[in-house]
Amino acid sequence: MSGKIGRPRLAQDRPDAFTALADLTRRHLLQRLTAGECSVSELMADLAITQAAVSQHLKVLRDAGLVEVRPAGRHRLYRLRPEGLAEPREWLAELERFWKQRLKTLGTVLDEIDAGPEPGGPAALAPATDPKGQTL
Repeated sequence: MSGKIGRPRLAQDRPDAFTALADLTRRHLLQRLTAGECSVSELMADLAITQAAVSQHLKVLRDAGLVEVRPAGRHRLYRLRPEGLAEPREWLAELERFWKQRLKTLGTVLDEIDAGPEPGGPAALAPATDPKGQTL
């Protein structure tokens, strides 16, 4: 064990979906591919980057399993692989469940506070006092 702390590495050190999605340009390319297959030249139409840069981004997306490519004559057509988004989707769903439960619990506590003291219960918390009995 190296003793290093940091992001876990995948086998063969390939990018994972989270790494691929971290880049704004790659998210834009994925968004474009939701409309259907596109060539590199179609994908770069509204981007201010070179064809080589778009190809590099597509390679990261492909290596992460988010897109797939098929040859069509002298072009390569890219399409979205929805199953590649399963891991990020599951991770986000888990976070959503966590926060929904936390907010539900907070809502319950706030409702109890709004309702006031329970009948027969203490009217209010006793003020804190020091050892001499003086209120703090």
